[in-house]
Amino acid sequence: MTQRSTSADFVTAFATGWPEAQPEVMILSLTTQKGVQDFALTKEQALLVAKTIKRTATALAAPKARA
Repeated sequence: MTQRSTSADFVTAFATGWPEAQPEVMILSLTTQKGVQDFALTKEQALLVAKTIKRTATALAAPKARA
């Protein structure tokens, strides 16, 4: 796992909410060119993911201007 690709798939993600049958989990659906993957997250995991995404997004460089 030390070698990583230099390109990435674009991902569309959304949280499907807290299921009524299992209110202790949140389902996160990720869609890429290769298909859809669903992940069940606990509240703590969901908050950690959100915190990490927010911190990373804040540090992103400005988009490059298109010519």
